[in-house]
Amino acid sequence: MTELCAIALGSNLSSEIGDSEKIVRSAIVQLSSLSEIEIIRVSRWYRTKAITLPNSAPQPDYINGCAILKTSFQPLQLLQALFYTEQMFGRERRERWGARTLDLDLLLYSDRQIDSPELVIPHPRMSDRAFVLLPLAEIAPDWIHPKAGVAIGKLAKNPLDLDLSHPIAI
Repeated sequence: MTELCAIALGSNLSSEIGDSEKIVRSAIVQLSSLSEIEIIRVSRWYRTKAITLPNSAPQPDYINGCAILKTSFQPLQLLQALFYTEQMFGRERRERWGARTLDLDLLLYSDRQIDSPELVIPHPRMSDRAFVLLPLAEIAPDWIHPKAGVAIGKLAKNPLDLDLSHPIAI
């Protein structure tokens, strides 16, 4: 059985693969190479100001986007595939909200709600993030957020951090 899922992609560090935009595009290609994943739609890419913790060093802007996939992976299996893909692109988890070559977040898995130590779906902060909601609304405006009970397109009308992150489609 396959399920529709939504993921967010982000990068603000270059690697031997290239710049952030090339990294997120390459990550889509990598994920689509897995037999358990079919990429259905990909949003435009957005340049987004990095939001950092207080007293943190400034970071380069992010390239962010979202994708809808169809997968036969169970939620934790998909999460592991996302983590593995991040590692392939040089992701190192050093600090919360730190700069990264690739960040892949599992936002939605069908209409499921999961709250476990390993995984929370829907993603707990997706409704507050313009850099997630704007690209997701492009490709899934009618998807109902399982907890909020509201369509993604409606949530994207006035995201809380819009004035902080200033996502701009590129």
